[in-house]
Amino acid sequence: MKTPRIVLAAIGLLAIAGCSSSQSTQTASVSPTAKPAAVAVKASPAKPVVVTLNAENGSKESGTATLTQMGANLQVKIALKNAPKTAQPAHIHPGTCAKLNPVPKYPLANVVGGASTTLLKNVALSAISGGKFAVNVHKSASDLKDYVSCGNIK
Repeated sequence: MKTPRIVLAAIGLLAIAGCSSSQSTQTASVSPTAKPAAVAVKASPAKPVVVTLNAENGSKESGTATLTQMGANLQVKIALKNAPKTAQPAHIHPGTCAKLNPVPKYPLANVVGGASTTLLKNVALSAISGGKFAVNVHKSASDLKDYVSCGNIK
């Protein structure tokens, strides 16, 4: 029975010819139980947290610390009014301004002329917010006991 073989061969050639035409249409079947592919969505930057820095010990140095999550890192920008041009150490301490742990958790860049910007690597804002940490500015490197400005991170 050569007829069925010839018919099958002809069908096969027609199928191959149909695949090579310039107007091919591709369809894909999706199983009803298949899970949809994950879609990458760019997350919007977190809203910055602004901490009010209040003057302490008669310093008249007040201002803000703006904390902004930047991916895995945390940017801390300090802006103080009435600050001297000399360097003043700044840190994030455990505790509150009323009851500050004297051992800093995160050192920040010195405040010079009222300004400082620090990028803390692999620090999440959520880990230091909630009233358990404070931003603190010291009078000078030689006078770390005297605080000139402090603000609780809420």
